[in-house]
Amino acid sequence: MEQYDPADLLIFARVAEGGSFTAAADRLGLPKSTVSRRISMLEEQLGERLLLRTTRRLTVTEFGEALLEHARQVASEIDAVKALAESRQARPSGRLRVSMPSDFANLLLTDALAAFCALHPAVALELDLSPRRVDLLGENFDIAIRMGELPDDTVLAARRLAVFPAGLYAAPAYLAEHGEPERPDALNQHRALRLLGRGGAPLGWTLMRGEERWQGTPPGSITANSPELMIRLARGGAGITAVPDYFAAPYVRRGELRRVLAAWCLPTHTAWAVFPGRRLMPAKTRAFLDMLQAALGTGTAAGTETATPRSEDA
Repeated sequence: MEQYDPADLLIFARVAEGGSFTAAADRLGLPKSTVSRRISMLEEQLGERLLLRTTRRLTVTEFGEALLEHARQVASEIDAVKALAESRQARPSGRLRVSMPSDFANLLLTDALAAFCALHPAVALELDLSPRRVDLLGENFDIAIRMGELPDDTVLAARRLAVFPAGLYAAPAYLAEHGEPERPDALNQHRALRLLGRGGAPLGWTLMRGEERWQGTPPGSITANSPELMIRLARGGAGITAVPDYFAAPYVRRGELRRVLAAWCLPTHTAWAVFPGRRLMPAKTRAFLDMLQAALGTGTAAGTETATPRSEDA
């Protein structure tokens, strides 16, 4: 009877998750040539192709898709053994790769990140602050912070960190010069600092007060995809911006920003921590999640763990 090496199933799972031999080799710590050779040997043993190779991409065959479920089970068992070993360590250690929006890191987590590194010196923290949505499994990330609704997935898990109310803010100097709007319709006579949506168009504003609702896109000459920049521009008197209250709070306390149309609220923003759905979580990951909840939990709803979002959207 033909003997199959479970390690080859692990390699196949990593290639399918990463979408390339290079990504799988980096994650496994193996030469790319070894990964390619082991996949070819597995295909010869099974008598069927698992992957269709072109110069641009890899495609999993129909037979490969059927085998992939079993390969993922092998990978899950190996991950569980690794997580068990890590969880038994006296302190968190090893490389921890985290993706989060730059605004989170710069506006909310600078002190918390410094404290985490001081408390866990054996953890090598790597932060990706780019706006792109990383592939957690394919790029070997441990945690990603995501905003908004998350679609279901069976591979990843998510924990709700915080729910942020949002409002409109401007500098006192701007309001003194241009006047303070008393109704949402008056925003059309002001300069708006608008966030860019994923499609590249400025996001409209939706304001709510009880049963009343107002929607519009006030005129403005500045749009960007960074709430941090919007706050800095608003502090400089460039206009009115819509940001989460938690982001604006330090500048409100210092008198640099003031809430506009305080009785009206924008829709809330939910922050999630997304991570591989392992049965045992490594100590370094658990420690980082605990830090996130401690840093973001004040005045917010936090801590709900749920079924997972799709990896390509997470």
